[in-house]
Amino acid sequence: MPRVAVVAHTGKSFGGGLGELRKVLASHGHADPLWYEVRKSRKAPQYARRALAEGAEVIFVWGGDGTVQRCIDAVADTGAVLAILPAGTANLLATNLEIPADLTEAVLVGLHGERRRLDTGTMNGEHFAVMAGAGLDARMIAEADRGMKDRIGRAAYLYTGARSLSARRVKATIKVDGRHYFTGRISCVLAGNVSKILGGVEAFSGALPDDGLLEIGIVTAANRLEWARTLGRVALNTAEKSPFVKVTRGRKAKIRFGRPLRYELDGGARPAVTKVRIRVHPGSIRICVPAKAATRQHI
Repeated sequence: MPRVAVVAHTGKSFGGGLGELRKVLASHGHADPLWYEVRKSRKAPQYARRALAEGAEVIFVWGGDGTVQRCIDAVADTGAVLAILPAGTANLLATNLEIPADLTEAVLVGLHGERRRLDTGTMNGEHFAVMAGAGLDARMIAEADRGMKDRIGRAAYLYTGARSLSARRVKATIKVDGRHYFTGRISCVLAGNVSKILGGVEAFSGALPDDGLLEIGIVTAANRLEWARTLGRVALNTAEKSPFVKVTRGRKAKIRFGRPLRYELDGGARPAVTKVRIRVHPGSIRICVPAKAATRQHI
């Protein structure tokens, strides 16, 4: 029986709470797991590393995409196995991997599901599993603070995003796999490892988390009308047909901005920078997934 650890963000809720998680684990033979609780996601990495050092074979991560990202960054390339308990606002990685939104079922996936290797990307050296970006998406995430997300959930992102649609674009120069790809003014740039974003919308059609590539997307929309046209295409899963969208694939990218921009990784805002470096790390993390999802997503 594998040794189990739990790294839990106490500000996040799922099912009947952490008390129920203890009961479910105990009912399946894990009455005394390694147990670490944190109040902020940035505290999670040290405990993920401690769990690994203390012999944990499966680390359950209780939290949203930000907490999961922090733990992935801490243990990528170590052979660690993570099991996601989707207790956050968006839970995009869990959704893409078809991890159940039911506590008991999610625990069973962690204990008995497939252990599959997934790619991660890095932006400026920090790992992400879903997507990272700079520009509009980062402003939207930075402005949707915890209090707003607690009050209105995913709608917080829609609210702050709508407020940012008229923000001034920035000049950017982008190289992908060492070759010039784009120079011009952009609203945002995204690097995606999976296909689906909020609401199940496919921002990167055909993206797979184990193909050794990242999707690189650029949006050049300059005003609300152009954004409306762009988002309409995204809603129809035809973003690549928008005149304001460019998408390519690659293993690495280098981007320079004309002024400092905030960036984000898996929903976590980071300080403003004038350049970002993006790179894929094939098979760098193992995640517990349902067997049917492993087959369907080719992971």
